[in-house]
Amino acid sequence: MRVFAGLSAEELAERKAAAEVAIRAMGITFTVYSEDEDGGPAQIDREWPFDIVPRLVLKHEWDEVARGLKQRVKALNAFIDDVYHDQRAIRDGLVPEDHILKSREFRQECIGIDPPHGVWSHVCGTDLVRDENGRFLVLEDNLRVPSGVSYMLENRAVMKRVFPELFEDYIIHPVDDYPLALAACLRSLARGQDTMPVVAVLTPGIYNSAYFEHAYLAQTMAAELVEGPDLFVADDDCVYMKTIAGVQRVDVIYRRIDDLFMDPETFREDSILGVPGLMRAWRAGNVALANAPGCGVADDKVIYSYVPDMIRYYLAEEPLLANVPTYRCVEKQHRDFVLDNLDKLVVKPANESGGYGLLMGPMATHAERDAFARSIRANPRNYVAQPMISLSTAPTLTDGRVEARHLDLRPFILSGADTYVTTGGLTRVAMRKGSMVVNSSQGGGSKDTWVVEPATKEQPA
Repeated sequence: MRVFAGLSAEELAERKAAAEVAIRAMGITFTVYSEDEDGGPAQIDREWPFDIVPRLVLKHEWDEVARGLKQRVKALNAFIDDVYHDQRAIRDGLVPEDHILKSREFRQECIGIDPPHGVWSHVCGTDLVRDENGRFLVLEDNLRVPSGVSYMLENRAVMKRVFPELFEDYIIHPVDDYPLALAACLRSLARGQDTMPVVAVLTPGIYNSAYFEHAYLAQTMAAELVEGPDLFVADDDCVYMKTIAGVQRVDVIYRRIDDLFMDPETFREDSILGVPGLMRAWRAGNVALANAPGCGVADDKVIYSYVPDMIRYYLAEEPLLANVPTYRCVEKQHRDFVLDNLDKLVVKPANESGGYGLLMGPMATHAERDAFARSIRANPRNYVAQPMISLSTAPTLTDGRVEARHLDLRPFILSGADTYVTTGGLTRVAMRKGSMVVNSSQGGGSKDTWVVEPATKEQPA
């Protein structure tokens, strides 16, 4: 506050402009999908919206959050492994059978497969919000192909360029070690390799909205960036990569392709993004896949509501992080309550992301609420509802003024031979006044997240 208060409006504008120049020079972009003038699909590459006022979290508070995240991901991986093996969760009534076996992310093809270390979701991005009491709550878990970590890293790089003096005076815990931690996590999945495992990042290609991140992570991990046609599965059920020096065996694939497109031999026959036989190679134990196919069965907002019970069931512990209260529309009592209170609740589709398909009840029109009511009655399994949480705010520079804007936080958890939690995460901020929607695809922006010690070099405790 002292530093920012000491800057004039012109100096603040100069720092903001410096951040925008850095973002442009570093090529930090994201893709927004929309419609063109003829009503057809269109995509627009935009520079990453960034706010130069950092978000601060005290280290002792973050340590508690990190413990809760490790506990949560451990229970989720135990649940996924159980789903594809003994299914004790169904037998003992933890989660109804229909919720699991009829989930659109349940993969029959994964039953009986044993991934290394029993881990299915190796990279998890958990969305956190703070309530009116300052507690961190879990809003949702992203277990399939969570994105955003490259923006977390680049946010820090931009801040170091724009405010280098703050990094000299304050104890700000680093996030720069994430690529090394991710590389170590992925290599720990390789089986029976005496030499350094070959790791590849499998991307759908340059037109994917997260391609910047795919390329960034491959480069910072010293891994290979490949598309489906760059790989093939040979008769020995091993995966090989085509290179200018010949073929090279691949041991671990960090895939950024959805399940149904990753192997046309097993899933969608019309997919040109995947690798025929990839599931066969994985099932044989000749290649490791992160995240594992089928882990999306737990990346479902209905299943999310059972995570506290999973922690008690699989770990015999009390949850360290609470969920946001959630109503499952598939259950009649919950559904009746939701339908009677649509004007007070947020309704979410069970398997959508990016802020799409939401009903913000208090802000919606009667027509929008009526349409959602019909959708809920037609397919109750596909919807959950939550109270309208008043997301916490942080100072944000907008139009030359500092004003409060709502935000959330996505830390990243890596699970392999060991578990790692980022010291901070991707803070997403609603740039429009009063908005609760923080997704970049919906007009949101981002801040650098500082996990700091309570004392500074200027003011020792």
